Amino acid sequence: MKDRDYIVRGTAANNMIRAFAVDCTASAEEARGRHNASPVVAAALDRLLAAGAMMGSSMKGEDDLLTLMIRCEGPIQGLTVTADSHGNIKGYPLVPDVELPPKYPGKLDVGGAIFPGTLTVIMDLGLKEPYSGQIELQSGEIGEDLAYYFTASEQTPSAVGLGVMIDKDLSVKHAGGFIIQLMPDATEEVISSLEEKLQHTEHVTTMLDKGFTPEDILESLLGDLGFKKTETLPLRFYCNCSKDRISGALATLQDSDLQEMIDDGEEIEVKCHFCNSAYNFTTEELTEILAGRKKNE
Repeated sequence: MKDRDYIVRGTAANNMIRAFAVDCTASAEEARGRHNASPVVAAALDRLLAAGAMMGSSMKGEDDLLTLMIRCEGPIQGLTVTADSHGNIKGYPLVPDVELPPKYPGKLDVGGAIFPGTLTVIMDLGLKEPYSGQIELQSGEIGEDLAYYFTASEQTPSAVGLGVMIDKDLSVKHAGGFIIQLMPDATEEVISSLEEKLQHTEHVTTMLDKGFTPEDILESLLGDLGFKKTETLPLRFYCNCSKDRISGALATLQDSDLQEMIDDGEEIEVKCHFCNSAYNFTTEELTEILAGRKKNE
């Protein structure tokens, strides 16, 4: 399997089109493995990771953070992905072991695992309050839902293609996608040309399986409209959790809850939602956390 994920950003039609493409196969496989996700859950989570990676790459600030959160009535119940402007992504499913029959031969039923529900997009740009937008899911296929979000919430007509191919050994063989967005000054001629091209484009996983790079994907879609690459950004699955950060989270618990853990006299294990790393705390460490909390009150 390839070991270098990256995002490509570019423009076309004299800046009337903004475009992103990503190959995130290695990051997607790491996410699948960390959560021991079933094929349909891996496909859903990794589609959202691909989208988050591309959307995060458009942020400018050093500490800007994007969160994509799906909460749904489907058996997955929910997915959360975060991405920053440096190409770091992470995510987790609420229920990792969902099994569903395929939608049709060779097609995992991601929509059936998710729909109905909501998609919330949160952008923390260092302002007083984060920006937040929410839509009702249109299909649960994620790409279609994000295209609807861009049009409805950001008034930016967009085409979103996301794809994940699971191999026979249940690992991720390919994962990636593209986002193509029309700028306000796009002409009818450009819009028509793009729509025509999108109607006849191959699926993302088909292109990736043929060996297409992110550049190849955008060139195939936008080459006739003068595609120009503007940036390449390395990408990785990265979680910044640590025992100190988990200690800080434990310190936010009520005194009674911490005391109950201490009184049990057993070491506790706390797992990070995003990467499934486990951190152990002795009763002595829990006592120190409680004492420190009371001292700061």
